[in-house]
Amino acid sequence: MTNFTFTPEFQLKRQASGRLRFTDAHGEQHDGVMPVRAFPLAAPEEGISLVSLEGHELAWIEQLSALPPDVRLLLQEELALRDFVPEIRRLVSVSSFGTPSLWTVETDRGNTAFVLKGEEDIRRLKGSALLIASSEGVQYRIADMTALDRPSRRLLERFL
Repeated sequence: MTNFTFTPEFQLKRQASGRLRFTDAHGEQHDGVMPVRAFPLAAPEEGISLVSLEGHELAWIEQLSALPPDVRLLLQEELALRDFVPEIRRLVSVSSFGTPSLWTVETDRGNTAFVLKGEEDIRRLKGSALLIASSEGVQYRIADMTALDRPSRRLLERFL
């Protein structure tokens, strides 16, 4: 077993199988624990629940930043395995300014294309962040639309 971590409330370690083992303050162990974000897009570093295989919450973490660095790193690694929300860095092209339209974009995970069914599939988040749902069900995030290059902002503004 590797990555042994401890806080006063619990111990967390990654087993050889790759799964997390949670040990509570009373010594009770739970294998296969999964971290789940309460607000994965709006507040990804806040409100993390550690959930057993049976779906029971074992611990609640208000802020990842409040944890010791080794615990935080272990949980961030596990959360990264569960999350798939590519971040759009640049809009390359849009097939039309009506919907549905085909968007070609550059993301932090590579270039891709998706269909935007309707303008209602673009949601505003905190600050100048956006969440765009493709017709295939993939969620794309724009962390800060003001940070996009000018041609990308011009294309995007046609839909907002």
